[in-house]
Amino acid sequence: MTIARASGIAAPEALGQSVGARPGGGRPGEDGPMDSATDDVSQAIAGELLLMDPDVRASRERAGRLLDPEFVEVGGSGRRWTYESMLAELAGLAGSGEDGPRYAPSRISGVLLAPGLVHLTFETMIGERRTRHSSIWRKGDGAGGWRMYYHQATRVPPGVD
Repeated sequence: MTIARASGIAAPEALGQSVGARPGGGRPGEDGPMDSATDDVSQAIAGELLLMDPDVRASRERAGRLLDPEFVEVGGSGRRWTYESMLAELAGLAGSGEDGPRYAPSRISGVLLAPGLVHLTFETMIGERRTRHSSIWRKGDGAGGWRMYYHQATRVPPGVD
């Protein structure tokens, strides 16, 4: 199994960061399974960042292309969201308005769990609220590309590291 890790706010290569190591001692950047795994993780990170963009959040069509039809989220409030419920309300949620507060992501990293399946973890700040996130991205067939399949958010109380 190939394990690739990527971290950063943008695609790891854009930040000049190392993106994991190959089993058997190969280095990132060499042709082979690691490059494919790194690309997959980078694409999932790019999708995650797009879902924090107010323009994307305000567009049911654009957000819908990034969420898997079987999408489920357990929000920081404990609310369970589905594909339809998320798309129906996303434009009105925090981080969706051009003039309102925006998500500030940090410590984003990812790992390829299996072909077509990436797990990301990261933190966000929006206003004074800090949240830890975990999401699973699934690669669709054809033009579907990478879509968020599952998301979990946990609010971090003030003073907690």
